[in-house]
Amino acid sequence: MLSPQQIMQAYEYACEIELRAFKPGNVSIYSAGHDMTVEDFRVSAKQSAVPLSNPDYSLGERIYYAVKVTRAAVGCNTNLGIVLLSAPLILAAEQAHSASDLRIQLATILATTTVEDADWVFRAIALAAPGGLGESKEQDVSEKPDVTLVQAMQIASERDRIALQFTTNYKDVFDFLVLRYNSCFTRWGNAEWSAVAVYAAILAKYPDSHIERKYGTLHTNMVMSQMALVDDKLSKTDDPKLLMDDLKLLDSTFKSAGINPGTAADFTVATVLAVQLERLLTEENSYE
Repeated sequence: MLSPQQIMQAYEYACEIELRAFKPGNVSIYSAGHDMTVEDFRVSAKQSAVPLSNPDYSLGERIYYAVKVTRAAVGCNTNLGIVLLSAPLILAAEQAHSASDLRIQLATILATTTVEDADWVFRAIALAAPGGLGESKEQDVSEKPDVTLVQAMQIASERDRIALQFTTNYKDVFDFLVLRYNSCFTRWGNAEWSAVAVYAAILAKYPDSHIERKYGTLHTNMVMSQMALVDDKLSKTDDPKLLMDDLKLLDSTFKSAGINPGTAADFTVATVLAVQLERLLTEENSYE
């Protein structure tokens, strides 16, 4: 079984690797943007790690208190999507006995969410004020929920890819992005560039929920086609650093248009976290 300290470190590591990955349109050590800095995200990671790994909190409480301490520390929504994706993974890691057991435990956690979890999460979303995520004729985050957290996510899943993970046992993460990360890490031996590959892969394949909440489908085809080119080049190169000029140009293009693929960045953190947790669980077993 992993200790709270191991899990906290894995979470903070995943958040740091995502910041060290050059993600066009998003905040990284290479480029700030959207009135947020790298330091905002580092503070957010450190602050949110504590409630996320608190064994006395339910799933919903972990999400709410992680968002609350983040908001108090940086005054803006830096990590709602990260927290939403990370909390179930962390809870599953606390209960998993092996890497293969991680997703089994995750499925159990998602199958047993409660109305109370939904209430905590609605409050977290309202506090983070991301715009769009909770707007629904059936369930609105400004009102008390009468469905479980996963039922609420099911309602939102058609327009939000993070919500979709709660209904598919994180299919995008485990069946697509973890494989992409591991393949690239095997080739390059570099966590940051493997994270770039994850970011490019999901943007090339799916519309970004964060962008579409702000702009509708205005930029969807352009972003997907541009990131498909990056994804293709990363798939073929033995030296990803050769893509730096491409990434700089794309970063400038996206940010000048106000485009921030925030959902892809959230998935990047979740993917690195899943990889780290699986690695720790594998190592734990090898010592027994």
